[in-house]
Amino acid sequence: MCIARNSLAMAGPYRVSFDFLEVVGYTPDHEPTRPYQSWGTEYVYVAEDKGDFISLQHIMVMYFEQEDGSVSQPMVMKHWRQDWEYEKSDLFVYTGHNKWKQEQHKAARVKGTWAQSVYQVDDSPRYESFGRWEHHANYSSWKSANTWRPLPRREGSVRDDYDVLEGTNRHTILPSGWVQEEENRKLVLNESGKPDLSVPYLAKELGIARYERIVEHDFTPGDEYWKKSGAFWADVRFVWNDLMNKNESIVIQKKVDNSFMFMPFFSKAQKIVDGESYDSEQGRKAIREMLEPFITIK
Repeated sequence: MCIARNSLAMAGPYRVSFDFLEVVGYTPDHEPTRPYQSWGTEYVYVAEDKGDFISLQHIMVMYFEQEDGSVSQPMVMKHWRQDWEYEKSDLFVYTGHNKWKQEQHKAARVKGTWAQSVYQVDDSPRYESFGRWEHHANYSSWKSANTWRPLPRREGSVRDDYDVLEGTNRHTILPSGWVQEEENRKLVLNESGKPDLSVPYLAKELGIARYERIVEHDFTPGDEYWKKSGAFWADVRFVWNDLMNKNESIVIQKKVDNSFMFMPFFSKAQKIVDGESYDSEQGRKAIREMLEPFITIK
């Protein structure tokens, strides 16, 4: 389990660049989508470290140059989270059509592996898979098994012609930071949640996120946000873990009546950062109430 140091090596201050490119079309009328590129600055905090379980929380801290040449106030936003667990046999996986379900694996299959669980900005599940770390003289690399994922935000708001990203996810630890590589196929499902028999795949895309360590960037606002709101977000994680552990499957709607699920959570966290007192017992009850309009237990 000394391999936990690879997960911990991903913590710290970074400039992150994202590049996604559709490289293959599987339909006669395929037209590649516009390449996606963006970047940001974020700090990866160690939310938990139990040796065989590591939780890493990404917090964006951005500054922008304004029209008069001055620098804006910091924009602080809780970003995604990744958990790493050694020899994890119970996964909560995406099955399409906004549904996640329990998936059990035999101990022999996951022996020596680490599972990566990825969560949205509101700590709801996104995808989960397992794989093995490989070590070389100057880098270490982990690659997932084939994994289903819901549409990412970069496409979910502009496309409705496919249902699942199916692919692999590789993390490589480098001397200057780390890199996440994705190889995805855009999969169409039928009403029963199975791949469409006529045209199951639309296209293949490659993606890369480069996390390059930086210095002299002021992440103090992110430190303050995480310190003040950390107890609240810990309770959000607790409630989600309780729901996933106690239920065979959950359907999650990210948007209901023009309201996104992350909005009440971000609003509550900001109130706490601004000085509102917080009680954990009452907070967990409120968190469950916030989730009720967006989830259906199956």
